[in-house]
Amino acid sequence: MGHQHTDPFRLSHPDLEKLNRGLDRRDFLKKTAMGFGAIALNGLLASHQAQGKSLEQQILDALPRIAPKAKRVVYLFMSGGPSQFETWDYKPELTKRMGQDLPDSIRKGQRLTGMSANQAILPVAASAYGFRQYGQSQTWVSDLLPYTAQVVDELCVIKSMFTEQINHDPAITFFQTGHQLPGRPSIGSWLSYGLGSENQNLPAFIVMVSKDASKDQPLYARLWGNGFLPSEHQGVQFRSSKDPVLFLSNPEGYDGKDRQEMLEYLKQLNQLQNESWGDPEVDARIAQYEMAFKMQTSVPEVMDVSDEPQEVFDLYGPNSRDKGSFAANCLLARKLLEKDVRFVQLYHQGWDHHDSLPKNIVNQCKQTDQATAALIMDLKRRGMLEDTLVIWGGEFGRTVYSQGKLSPTGYGRDHHPKCFSLWMAGAGVKAGTTFGQTDDFSYNIVKDPVHVHDFQATLLHLMGIDHEQLVYKYQGRRFRLTDVHGKLVKGILA
Repeated sequence: MGHQHTDPFRLSHPDLEKLNRGLDRRDFLKKTAMGFGAIALNGLLASHQAQGKSLEQQILDALPRIAPKAKRVVYLFMSGGPSQFETWDYKPELTKRMGQDLPDSIRKGQRLTGMSANQAILPVAASAYGFRQYGQSQTWVSDLLPYTAQVVDELCVIKSMFTEQINHDPAITFFQTGHQLPGRPSIGSWLSYGLGSENQNLPAFIVMVSKDASKDQPLYARLWGNGFLPSEHQGVQFRSSKDPVLFLSNPEGYDGKDRQEMLEYLKQLNQLQNESWGDPEVDARIAQYEMAFKMQTSVPEVMDVSDEPQEVFDLYGPNSRDKGSFAANCLLARKLLEKDVRFVQLYHQGWDHHDSLPKNIVNQCKQTDQATAALIMDLKRRGMLEDTLVIWGGEFGRTVYSQGKLSPTGYGRDHHPKCFSLWMAGAGVKAGTTFGQTDDFSYNIVKDPVHVHDFQATLLHLMGIDHEQLVYKYQGRRFRLTDVHGKLVKGILA
């Protein structure tokens, strides 16, 4: 270089000499790609103008064809597989069949897990808890969910969910990414990629995991990972510890000005690397560093609930002041949604009840029921439920038969992927309804089956996305959340 830079934020670099010498063929094509695109765009615009279309109309023509009903999503994932018999799928006939072997005409040769496949009989277990009808919709709800029962007219309960995955990890991975094997982008990452963020100081996709839940099944960060999408679309986990986001705080001895100066130099280095190699991950890295700097201010602000009135804590329940509890995370979820975070996901473990189900499910419902209902009521009274989609459910259901020894108050239930319950509420969902129907044993679906890919397609539709159009080319193939499957579940749409 022939002169010295006086700007402290300008860096000299050998690659700059190459830029001054001229461009080789590869650099020329890379740096003029946008120019070629502009030429093509001008040609298209001229063609449309010749047909009498204004620029505004051309822009409108290019917009997605689906009018979004939801601006944001909060997904309450009940990890472990909640039993539909003790929550949403009322089966009174089972009391008469208590202890009887599951008929072959019902099982129909369906596979079992290794945990119950060798039982001499598969004894039918009726729920130890009662059901009542609530709301104008007269929806049946378990006595274990008295708070959610009070908001049942806001819910659309889907009783006919099904999946092919019979074990936890592939089933959860399938729900979250559309494929049973790890490596695909998660739902929140797809939405971040497809829609971007409406908040420039917080990630579009945020995850929280309850600290007080039973850790019967592990959760892995890949469940909210970006897969092969650019890494700025991965979910960011907020924790209940001193540092809600890992590695966000300044190192000892650094202040905000030091951090900003360091990031400015780092950005220049990354830009030079990008000019040399054209790696899109460099842009993602720059975006992540910039977001991390902004989050140093925005995260402490959103995590601070000291200005919430006492009646809010009373609404969410006694655990809502306990950082990291499900109730506290629900309250934080509402704050994040107010900040226009696109996708908030709460994971609550502990629903894998192979034994002692009547005792264990009581604890799970106590930890989650009041806060779940409070979140819906809080969103509604703030005028946010009309454009927020709320989802509650796990990765599969449980068996009608008892795994292991059966008694009137003691039984367990094995995994059952062929039918289970999930509910949605809020934006674009037909409130106060029940969709789908199972047989008397809740073992098979008899009306309106909803596959996991159908659920994913409907979720994207409510956000204004055609699931067949949201694609990403990777290693020569075009991928999408729903793979090559999925159909819109029109019966649940308002």
